[in-house]
Amino acid sequence: MEGGDGAKMRILCLHGFRTSGSFLRKQISKWDPSIFAHFHMDFPDGIFPAGGKSEIEGIFPPPYFEWFQFNKDFTEYTNLEECIAYLSEYITSKGPFDGLLGFSQGATLSALLLGYQAQGKILKEHPPLKLFVSISGSKFRDPSICEVAYKDPIRVKSVHFIGDKDWLKLPSEELSTAFVNPLVIRHPQGHTVPRLDEDAACKLSNWAMEIVLSQHSRNVAPVDTADETVANKDEEVEAKEKCECEIKAAGGGGGNGIGMQKREGEGVEAVNA
Repeated sequence: MEGGDGAKMRILCLHGFRTSGSFLRKQISKWDPSIFAHFHMDFPDGIFPAGGKSEIEGIFPPPYFEWFQFNKDFTEYTNLEECIAYLSEYITSKGPFDGLLGFSQGATLSALLLGYQAQGKILKEHPPLKLFVSISGSKFRDPSICEVAYKDPIRVKSVHFIGDKDWLKLPSEELSTAFVNPLVIRHPQGHTVPRLDEDAACKLSNWAMEIVLSQHSRNVAPVDTADETVANKDEEVEAKEKCECEIKAAGGGGGNGIGMQKREGEGVEAVNA
């Protein structure tokens, strides 16, 4: 099942500081592909070439990019407005998108876009974004930004991956509180896209499927008979059970699932925010 009209729901994925869309795609490939089987994932590169050394040099080939620049305290930003304008145009022209996924700088930026859209500052002609996957994200610290982006709780379905050893652990926890009913998934790793154990994979899978089923329910045309209503509900239950079976088959006990595969590169701990 897709978004209800035969098309997959679309997620815009924003990479971390001085990496690339291709690198984020590789990072996400640690996760079982069945989790996002009902979504189309778009991995663009940042608009500015990396202005300094990348922490993934020697791990993943260049080029590397950044979305904007910032000072040591993360209170002053350069080219942020240009970045927001670029992404707003990208989302509008290449969308519509259903949600955002981001790692580190990409997650921080994604949350800002969601908050700005909720306050009517950007993406006024684009449908409301519905979902957000944050991995090691944080809030901006400029008060003029915070007063707008986080003015009200952001009503978007969100999941937040927070590492016990991540130097952004506390900022990530703070970001999660900016959302209504956030799902927080903790992991024992650091500043990286984590490998998921069975419990985390199940939580993420169920979260994603609930969104797909909710979207499907909104898009299903009204029915006139009780039999058709029951048929639609049976279809949704069947789709959810199918997804759960896929996760179990991929990750349960066979050694080939999430958190079991020994792929190269556990993730980059030192990727800057």
